[in-house]
Amino acid sequence: MFGFDENMIFRIPALLIALTIHEYAHARVAVWMGDDTPKIMGRLTLNPIAHLDPFGLIMLWLFKFGWAKPVPINPNNFKDWRKGTILVSLAGPGANIIMAFLVAITYGILAKLQLLSGNVDTVLKFTYSYNIIFAVFNLIPLPPLDGSKVLVNLLPGRQANIFEKIEPYAPFILLALVYLNVINIIITPFYNALSFIINQIVMIIL
Repeated sequence: MFGFDENMIFRIPALLIALTIHEYAHARVAVWMGDDTPKIMGRLTLNPIAHLDPFGLIMLWLFKFGWAKPVPINPNNFKDWRKGTILVSLAGPGANIIMAFLVAITYGILAKLQLLSGNVDTVLKFTYSYNIIFAVFNLIPLPPLDGSKVLVNLLPGRQANIFEKIEPYAPFILLALVYLNVINIIITPFYNALSFIINQIVMIIL
C-alpha cells in the first residue's frame, strides 16, 4: 500500500486528507476544551501545509512510517486537564474514522450512479484506507502516538509514572516494530474489524 509505485500520484491526496483531518481535529477539540494554543500557532486550519512535516511525509510515502507536526497544546488551559488531554488525543483517530465513513458513503453513492471513473475510484479507495490506518495506528499505546496519551491519563499515578519512563525509548521501539512488520500484524485485525463495521453501516444506509 505504501512505497514508490505507479499509484503514488493517487496516494498523495489521500495521505494529505487523512493527515490534515487528523491534526485539525486535535486542534479543534483543544480549542473547544479551552486551550487557544493551536489557534495561536496557526494549526486550527484545514490547510495541509500548516500540518506537514516534510521529512515525515516523505518517510510515510516511501517507507511506511512517517509523521505530521504535532499540534501544540497546553493542558493547563483545560478546565479538566486529564479529560481534555484524553479527548484531544482521541479526536484525531475519531476524525479519521468519521472521514473513512464519509468516503465510503460517497463511494457507494457514486457507484450506484455509475459516476466512478478510474482515477476517482483509486483516490477514494486510498483515502478510505489511509484514514482507517491513521486511526488504528495512532491508537497504539506507545509514545508519541495518541493511544499513549490516552493510556497514561487513565492509569493510576504510579503506573503512569512507570509508563512515562519508556517515552525516550518509544520511537526506537516503534521503528523496530515497523521494520519487523509487527505493526502490520497489530493493525490488520483492527483495520479489518473497523472496515467491516463501516461497510455494514453504509450498506444499511444505501
